[in-house]
Amino acid sequence: MQVDPRGPRFGAAVTTVVLVAVLVTGSWALLAAQAVVFAIAALLGLRYAPYGLVFRVLVRPRLGPPRESEDAAAPRFAQGVGLAFALAGTIGYVTGTTWLGTGATALALAAAFLNAAFGLCLGCEMYLIIRRITTKSSEREVPV
Repeated sequence: MQVDPRGPRFGAAVTTVVLVAVLVTGSWALLAAQAVVFAIAALLGLRYAPYGLVFRVLVRPRLGPPRESEDAAAPRFAQGVGLAFALAGTIGYVTGTTWLGTGATALALAAAFLNAAFGLCLGCEMYLIIRRITTKSSEREVPV
């Protein structure tokens, strides 16, 4: 599946705002809600991602068609990485391990901000590196 690359960037911008609010308020419930958003995108696909739906319905019609599209696999993987950090942060806040909640949220915020502001998707880059490594290792395992 191909996606408009502006959609994930829009989602990263919304995520940035949500994660800043989490850090300011320390709200585990808001972070848990963001985890649900990540889970929907990672498990069901970007087509069903809440921020993606908002982008498709309200934003994209005002922008016109994209110049290019990208494979959805890397951004979907990135949503899974975001989910892991959001879950770790939620567990930290809920259990009173504030350093874990704050730290995991801050790391997720840094990644979301880089994507929103500069188009640098760290989770996507991780996906590509993992894919290269696994492809090269499977090429080396030639049956004799």
